[in-house]
This record gives sequence, structure tokens and C-alpha cells, in this order.
Amino acid sequence: MILYPAIDLKDGACVRLVRGEMDQATVFNTDPGAQAKTFADQGFEWLHLVDLNGAFEGRPVNAAAVEGVLSSVSMPVQLGGGIRDLKTIEDWLERGITRVILGTVAVRDPELVREACRRFPSRVAVGIDARDGFVAVEGWAKTSTVKALDLALRFEDAGVSAIIYTDINRDGAMGGVNVEATADLAFALTTPVIASGGVSSMADLEALKKVEHTGIEGVICGRALYDGRIDPAEALALLSSPVRPPLENGHGDAGEEA
Repeated sequence: MILYPAIDLKDGACVRLVRGEMDQATVFNTDPGAQAKTFADQGFEWLHLVDLNGAFEGRPVNAAAVEGVLSSVSMPVQLGGGIRDLKTIEDWLERGITRVILGTVAVRDPELVREACRRFPSRVAVGIDARDGFVAVEGWAKTSTVKALDLALRFEDAGVSAIIYTDINRDGAMGGVNVEATADLAFALTTPVIASGGVSSMADLEALKKVEHTGIEGVICGRALYDGRIDPAEALALLSSPVRPPLENGHGDAGEEA
């Protein structure tokens, strides 16, 4: 399971929000490139970037900060936020982004996602950000009438490289990841799922690791890495360890009584 450290960009700085509220931003680093270098030095293999301003405005806003990150590290980077057309997708991929994340446009123009997957195989992920089970769009400012699972199922045959599933009510709130909803989604899909939102401790990572067999291939973590609640070396060791298949009787110990 891959651990993706998150860099959320607002006004050029590396921040974390609480439940997607832009007025509740905590600045963790004014130099995103330096923060990316720190993550690389800690042994992470991927980086998760979000252009928060872009998500609200529907176009790239923090391009300079993204460029700073790309020039600072050589690890693969996935980027979401404000990517709403094929030209923007192509532009980011040409600049060095490994994988783009499409969110709002996945709800509003599913055919664009399919076309992007055809043009750029394995380089397109779909971000599904859910509030009470329904997909939110435009930087989480609006909630649609589309259910998270229904949206994910639309792209099962499109060639999407991953579904990034975020529980908005958990994001940045340090209340724990929604393991059950994430596992249920992953189990219903053949597309790999990346968990996001609410990871606050090693216990959350352990809980996700236990259900890795459902199809969860990664997890995104932000605030808990910045404030030291999760130790990078310990987390990476846990998630890279072999998967223990669940026992047929569903118990962790065959000798335990129900």
C-alpha cells in the first residue's frame, strides 16, 4: 500500500484545511518545494498535490508552486484541483505531473474523463469527494445528487488508474479515516482505490492495511504527518509489509470465541 504525503496549495503556500473550509487554513510551509524535498528525504515514493484555489476557480492557480515542487523532487507526483479540460490535462502532464486527478469534471462531463483516459493511458485518476455519501464539486463548495459509488461505477471500463476517495466530513478534522465506507467502495470496484480524509494516527493506517485486500492500494495523509502524529518511517514500514489474508471465519484468531 502506497502512502501519499499531501501538499495542499493555497495562495502559494502549503496548508491544511478542516473539512475543506478555505477560511480554516493552517499554513505548514511557505515553500512547497522545500516541503516536497523533505517528504522525498523521508522515503516517500509518491506525492499528492492539490491546487485548492484552482479547485474553487475552475482553472490552475498555483502553477508556480507546482513548478517549484516538480523542480525540487524526482518522485512521481499526482495533482488535482481546477483541471477541467483536455488542454489543462495535457499541459500538466507535459510539465512533469505523473498523474492528474479529475473531480468536478468527472461529475459534469464523464465523456471528457473517458477521452482523457484514451489519450493518456494510466495517467488519469478520478477524485471522488463525498459528503454524507454524495459527491461534492467545485472545491467541495457544492454537493451534487450523485452517489459516490454510482460515480465510480461509471468509470469502471474507462481505464482510470485509481479512484481517490475522500470523506469530506473527516478531512483535516483528525477524527479518523472512514475505513468502512472506503473498503465498501473498493470491494465494489475493480479500479484501485486510494483512501483520503481523516487519517490521524498509526491506528488508522493499521485499520486500512487490514482491509487492503478489498482493493485499497494507497492512502493520502496530510496533517498527521505535519504535526508528528504519524512517524514516516514507521508508517512506510507498516504499509509496505505483506498483506495477511483474512481468515475464512472472519476472526483475527481462529481460537477466539465469538
